[in-house]
Amino acid sequence: MSTIPLTVVGAGKLRAELHEMKTVQRPAVIAALAEARSHGDLSENAEYEAAKERQGFIEGRIAELEAKLSNAQIIDPALLDAGGACVFGATIDLEDMSSSTMVTYQIVGDDEADIKEGKISISSPISRALIGKYPGDVAEVMAPGGIREYEILDVKYV
Repeated sequence: MSTIPLTVVGAGKLRAELHEMKTVQRPAVIAALAEARSHGDLSENAEYEAAKERQGFIEGRIAELEAKLSNAQIIDPALLDAGGACVFGATIDLEDMSSSTMVTYQIVGDDEADIKEGKISISSPISRALIGKYPGDVAEVMAPGGIREYEILDVKYV
C-alpha cells in the first residue's frame, strides 16, 4: 500500500475514530454478543446475528483505520514553504470565472474531504487542476457540465 497524504487535523480525526472504535464500540458489541448468547439457541437468534455483523464491521473499520494511519504521510500545512504554489494542504481562494463567485478550498486527503467544510480531495478533478499553479493563474476544470475556469486569487498555508 502506498503512502496516504493526510493533514495533521485529518490524522487526528482518524486517531480519534480509532480510539472510539477500540474503547467504546468494540466493548459494547462484545457485551451485546454476551447478552445475545445468554438467550439460548443461537441458530434462530436475530440479536446474536446482528451483533456478529456489527462486530465484523467494527473489526474491519479498526483494521482499515490502523492501515491508513500506519501508511499516512502527515503534512502540516502551516510548515509548508511552497513559494505560493497550490500544493497538498494549501487553502486556496478562487473566483469562478463564469459566475464571478468566490470560493475557498483546502486540498486534503481522500478521507478528510468534506465539501461543506471547504475541504476537497487531492484526487478530485479541481485539486488536480490546481496543483502546481500560482495566484493569478487560471485553472481549467473538466466538470460534468463542461469546462469551468477558476482564477487563483490567493494561496495560504494554514
